[in-house]
Amino acid sequence: MRILLIFVFVISQVNAFSQYNDTTNYHLLVTSGGSINRANNERAYLLNNALNFGLKKKSIVLNSSSAWLYGKQNNILSNNDFSTTLNFNLYKTFPHFYYWGLANYNTSYSLKLKNQLLAGVGLAYSVVDREHIYVNISDGVLFDQSSLIVGESYHTYRNSLRLQYHFDVREWLTLDGNHFLQNSFSRKGDHIIRSNTSLNLKLRKWLSFTTTLTYNRLNITNSENLNLTYGLSLDKYF
Repeated sequence: MRILLIFVFVISQVNAFSQYNDTTNYHLLVTSGGSINRANNERAYLLNNALNFGLKKKSIVLNSSSAWLYGKQNNILSNNDFSTTLNFNLYKTFPHFYYWGLANYNTSYSLKLKNQLLAGVGLAYSVVDREHIYVNISDGVLFDQSSLIVGESYHTYRNSLRLQYHFDVREWLTLDGNHFLQNSFSRKGDHIIRSNTSLNLKLRKWLSFTTTLTYNRLNITNSENLNLTYGLSLDKYF
């Protein structure tokens, strides 16, 4: 527990579901979670913490997020993964339809990724957009400039397909998901999978107990990670 308290930081989801209305212009989401396992001489811990800040101005929503995942098993580093993202949504055409753009930087020890810069634009459409149910599909093109821990550096263009959803299962229970498939146009067998699913039990209107399942795969390094963590989330619109 002492280790958990020392390392607790903040991290977030890219493109988190937004519930802005005519009277809310800002969104703050802070999540702190992790897991600890100790059995005989075996020890493992994982910290999964997040921070997201959003701003709405007329027909534009701007989100800034940073993320950090850190873990060790028997004092051997297993995860040290950091991500920071700036993205925008532009609502200027048809109902339930918008343009998006983003710039994203990643580094991941578990995926053998030294540096990665992603930037691009695309289109999104909300298949279902109701008060308690939201399902959105988006697609676009990203430029990827990456260097691997093994030393290789490369750049490529990727198709970025995303499924995003939000369900109010009960008034006090919500389910959120963001799932990405990002294939390279020119590098055969080079694809990225990113998946994040969160179950949120509301303790207060602005405070939830959150369980998060994340899965990431970087096919070019034949690396993947699967993490289940739990903790508290502070979610505030103002």
